[in-house]
Amino acid sequence: MSRRDASTLVAWTGLMALATHSVVRYRWWIVAGYVVIAALVVGLAWTARDDRREARDGAAGGWVPSALLTLVGLVNLGVPAFSYLDDAGQLLVRIVLGVCCFVVAGLLLPGSGASRRLAVLAAVVGAVGTGALVIVGDPAPRIDVWVILQQSADAMAAGKSMYAQTWVGSPGITDAFAYLPWTAVLTAPGRWLAGDVRWALLVLVLVSALCVGALGRWRRPAVAAAALLLLAPGSGTLIEQAWTEPTVLVGLAGWALLVRTGRAWWAVVPLAVALASKQHVVALLPLLAVWPRFGWRRTAVATGGAGLLMAPWIVAGFGDFRHDTVTTMLDLAPLRFADTLYTFVLNEAGVQLPIAVVGVVVLAVLGAAVVTLRRRAVGLAGLLSWCAAVLFVANLVNKQAFYNQFWLVGALLLLAVAASSGALSPAVPPGRVERRSRPADRPVDVPAPPSPSDG
Repeated sequence: MSRRDASTLVAWTGLMALATHSVVRYRWWIVAGYVVIAALVVGLAWTARDDRREARDGAAGGWVPSALLTLVGLVNLGVPAFSYLDDAGQLLVRIVLGVCCFVVAGLLLPGSGASRRLAVLAAVVGAVGTGALVIVGDPAPRIDVWVILQQSADAMAAGKSMYAQTWVGSPGITDAFAYLPWTAVLTAPGRWLAGDVRWALLVLVLVSALCVGALGRWRRPAVAAAALLLLAPGSGTLIEQAWTEPTVLVGLAGWALLVRTGRAWWAVVPLAVALASKQHVVALLPLLAVWPRFGWRRTAVATGGAGLLMAPWIVAGFGDFRHDTVTTMLDLAPLRFADTLYTFVLNEAGVQLPIAVVGVVVLAVLGAAVVTLRRRAVGLAGLLSWCAAVLFVANLVNKQAFYNQFWLVGALLLLAVAASSGALSPAVPPGRVERRSRPADRPVDVPAPPSPSDG
């Protein structure tokens, strides 16, 4: 594992510890911690290099993944996560996550193929066990997201649009489905088959973790990244509260895996699903469009595909769709217990940041990412780091951002570590670079030079 990847995992650990403690409380020092970690993530993205260099520099440090997993296990045990479970149930969830981290850390030390397979199995068992504990232990969480997703699934089963519904018993939003339609499509099978959408969310996290491991060719850093995704501090809260970021992650993870394996055109399909699930994925499109290995043509096709995936609901009621997904989101009031720079200024100075300031900050980071990706030969790991940086900064200046939004940023960092691990083919020794020529449309392990077109 390279020093860069180790730094990325350290940033991820700090991010998840802070995010876990932040639910649901505002603390100025949590915001300060986020700012420091965001600066580190932007710095890691800014210094990202060609995949071949990352791989050539990354042979040392085989013990680092185990050390970090041990640290994460201690965070799981020491940082209580928000839950509606009773004290005994909450403690059991933390013990399962912490112990599984220690087990995976021990299994990864030998580094053999058999031990890595056992490590994956242990992480999956821990994630499934945690998910089952929170879903069964809290059958009706007091959060509007769960109510909305449950009743959206029922509406779809009855042939009705989720954008024309009023939610019964919701403790928050009652008259809007604030997400794009494929959030409902991807979670509904959990309701239809097992009575609860959260089972589907758990499956989406498992599939995403498998993509993370495969992206890194199941090498030790990639297995560690997949295990960290499954055993992340606060992951029980993510499932219990039915937060919807797994619907985005599964698409982005599938996209990354297909790009790495030379199937960039097929990668437009999972990207379209991610775009049709939640609105903020659109912020990543400029990065994908200027990155030579994907390019603007595939980005345009994926965007058009997302439009087709959403078309049935748009056609069924454009006014309802616009109200729920645009007007409702723009009109959301700031929540003072969110840990962002926006709420920091609001809580400490009583001032709401002008939308122009928010826009300038996000556009500055987005512009830096676009310029870097156009001018340098940046590999898939670097691109994913930039994606994490853009969403991280957007969260920091948002009116509302909670554990789930920062969890997605962390998941992208884990994808970046896996992509770095999988940069060279297994046949190439650590100190050498693969030099086989490949068609321009399949330069996965050996990146193409920067180009304004997508090849």
